[in-house]
Amino acid sequence: MQNLKDKPALVTGAARGQGLAEAKLLAERGARVVIGDVLEADGAAAVETLRAEGLDVRFIKLDVSSEADWDAAHALFRDTYGRLDILVNNAGIINRTSIRDTSLEAWQRLIDINLTGAFIGIKRMADLLAEGGGASVINISSNSAFSGHYDPAYTASKWALRGLTRAAAMEFAPANIRVNAVCPGLVVTGLNATAPHLQPMIAMTPLKRAASVEEIAHLVAYLASDEAAFVTGEDFLIDGGFIAGAAYRRVSVESGLYPE
Repeated sequence: MQNLKDKPALVTGAARGQGLAEAKLLAERGARVVIGDVLEADGAAAVETLRAEGLDVRFIKLDVSSEADWDAAHALFRDTYGRLDILVNNAGIINRTSIRDTSLEAWQRLIDINLTGAFIGIKRMADLLAEGGGASVINISSNSAFSGHYDPAYTASKWALRGLTRAAAMEFAPANIRVNAVCPGLVVTGLNATAPHLQPMIAMTPLKRAASVEEIAHLVAYLASDEAAFVTGEDFLIDGGFIAGAAYRRVSVESGLYPE
């Protein structure tokens, strides 16, 4: 079990869903976690629940596309902890519209949150990430970053997060700041619970199910820990084998080569 005792951590988009699971597990491993989100009521409720479990958590309003909000987050960590050891760029949205149906405004808003938010966060928090002599940045991408997804803005943002991850890993390696990307497949949260693609995705996934938010959180916790001290610039698919060859497997099943 990775020991994150007393490591200051910031998880964006963590008032609920996958981000909340990540924040909770980091706190359970001993990290001093700040939940950043625009959902203030949900964030306050999450903090109340986690504190009742004895976990060291607090909330800050954080619109990841706002430089001013990142400045406030920087001040909080500087004044409270003096450093930042773990940054999880989890905040994200989805459009579910085609190129023809995506407005420029909708495109830009998604890119601002999913991609530019991570860029601003790394840029603004870099000095605090270097302060402790070693830190971990984890960008939450997607297995859509390995294929063509129906939502072009979402797909483009997640592909670009992989590029940002590698560029940042190279730039900040001298400061012992590791940067990696976690690329989940299907995870059912409030963001997609009513989406029509859930059952077809599960049917195509070789392991025949969606991931739980806790499974994603465990990979995040590993990358945040000292056990991953030699891991940087990498993409970690966690999608039940979907990208490994789900389409080919489906063809093989339907043609009788593989048992279902």
